[in-house]
Amino acid sequence: MDINTIKADQTLDTRGLACPMPLLKTKKTLKGMQSSQILEVLGDDPGSKNDIPGWSGKGGNEFLGMTDTDQGYTRYFIKKG
Repeated sequence: MDINTIKADQTLDTRGLACPMPLLKTKKTLKGMQSSQILEVLGDDPGSKNDIPGWSGKGGNEFLGMTDTDQGYTRYFIKKG
């Protein structure tokens, strides 16, 4: 799967937030989504690069990947299980 062609069903902007807020907001947003929908998370907290992929595989969700942008933040893609 090409990370640059993923079409997210919802986008969550956590830029400017520090750990643990990006992960907590990601969990809350995914709870409100339907199974197989894709969430795109935008974040610039360095801790999220470990937290989000590590957590995403738990609880039946699927981490699809992440990519760094030229604007200084990271895009994460999670498919709700």
